[in-house]
Amino acid sequence: MPKTGKNHHALKKELPSTLQRSGQEAQDTFAKTYDSAMESYNDEGRAARTAFAALKHSHEKVADHWEPKAENGPSDERAEQGGLSDKPTAGGVDANASKAHLYKLAKELDVAGRSTMGKDQLVQALRKANDSATRRASGG
Repeated sequence: MPKTGKNHHALKKELPSTLQRSGQEAQDTFAKTYDSAMESYNDEGRAARTAFAALKHSHEKVADHWEPKAENGPSDERAEQGGLSDKPTAGGVDANASKAHLYKLAKELDVAGRSTMGKDQLVQALRKANDSATRRASGG
């Protein structure tokens, strides 16, 4: 089913819950990419992966929603190497952001032990905090 409507904006009810709680730009990025990928691939799974990959270039997951990144670009090693990489994804966390940025987000999300964490540990802790926030927001 298309993710964009006649007004070329995302159909909110057709989006994943984290995007329903996100801004219009994030919603439209996902929806337009998804629809284009469906036209090309005719495969819902591949279209969703492509749409999330596009979204992660301009947005990062913070708690239960997506926020614009300060700078566009790949969010993790997998995104840098393309969709067929076997590298693990950072789940929407901008693993290529500075440690200071990751620490700031960890502080906002009240991640315990953040002051002693290295960059990779902050990425994993943020991913865990984001997943937890998404489950709570989804009623899970």
